[in-house]
Amino acid sequence: MRTQVGIVGAGPAGLTLGLLLQRAGIETVVLEDRSREHVEHRIRAGVLEQGTVDLLTAAGVGERMAREGLVHHGISLQFAGERHRVPLSELSGGRSIVIYGQTEVVKDLIHDRLDVGAPLLFEVDDVEVRDIDSERPRIAFRHEGESRELECDVIAGCDGFHGVCRSSIPAGVLSTFARDYPYGWLGILAAVAPSSDELVYAHHERGFALLSLRSLELSRLYVQCRPDEDVDEWPDGRIWEELQMRLGLDGWTLAEGPVLEKGVTGMRSFVVEPMRYGRLFLAGDAAHIVPPTGAKGLNLALHDVRILAEALVEWYGTGSTALLDCYSDACLRRIWRAEHFSWWMTSMLHRPEPDDPFDLRLQLSQLRYVTTSDAAARMLAENYVGLEVV
Repeated sequence: MRTQVGIVGAGPAGLTLGLLLQRAGIETVVLEDRSREHVEHRIRAGVLEQGTVDLLTAAGVGERMAREGLVHHGISLQFAGERHRVPLSELSGGRSIVIYGQTEVVKDLIHDRLDVGAPLLFEVDDVEVRDIDSERPRIAFRHEGESRELECDVIAGCDGFHGVCRSSIPAGVLSTFARDYPYGWLGILAAVAPSSDELVYAHHERGFALLSLRSLELSRLYVQCRPDEDVDEWPDGRIWEELQMRLGLDGWTLAEGPVLEKGVTGMRSFVVEPMRYGRLFLAGDAAHIVPPTGAKGLNLALHDVRILAEALVEWYGTGSTALLDCYSDACLRRIWRAEHFSWWMTSMLHRPEPDDPFDLRLQLSQLRYVTTSDAAARMLAENYVGLEVV
């Protein structure tokens, strides 16, 4: 097999890169080790930055998002028994966020790719990237019981944190920066209309809580817990009791409903530099992880592949490697901004572990400052909706 760009991973990063290159007339093959059903139903992020919405719309896959996505112009920070709204659009020049689940983004991208007949192979096994420091890198894999090899000009490693691409780079090339947090999120998807029109981030003495949503009929809610928490110790009744305590306000009620899904997610920050070795380019979770508090993971992945697509279009069109050579640095500037913002939101809102009264007072002071200072609120708003230029 032969193609111009081989893409490992059919998540949002790999599929979006394939779409952008396809629109520019560049051939791609996308390989995914999971089934289509699994890829289309794994629950992930649902907050899209303004730039992400604009990118998907311009690429021609924004029709259903425009119809079903929920545009939000603010979020709320809750602490000390009070809820304070941060007007995102007002503070960021009219930019907003859209609530539209990553599963829906992936479905749209897969439908578009298959509709035009672009190669997309699910359930591939034994994937290996070879000769990545040469001009003819290859991807070896098995599909439907047969061993195959894909020769490429370039390989895009969009296969996530546990994928094979990053680990294929020789030892000593990458520098790793990481931080593990002493807490996780216990998240549920509930069949109940959201109790708030906008997201609510709650700081509480019992721990952080988040009121989010997936649609007008589905609520997504989280409570801070241990990263190794046993989900079996959290029956539905205990989860709702904890949410009621952490999100409760006088005169406001959190509506409850059947819990459709639940799970515990640990929290970490992770970045590797550089994001390129030879003809292998890393994008998305293969190169970086952020804690979910800042809602940046999916948005960073799509920013990576937008930059990579532009660089590849220039290379194929003119022969210049200027943008390809700058790919890693261009991505990392925004990645580190998002890492800091996500760390800042996480540190401000989660109960300190172990409990520390000094840290608690610092958190409350920071929350009061953000909700009473236009300058501080504008910093949060600009980062949350996505900075245009970093």
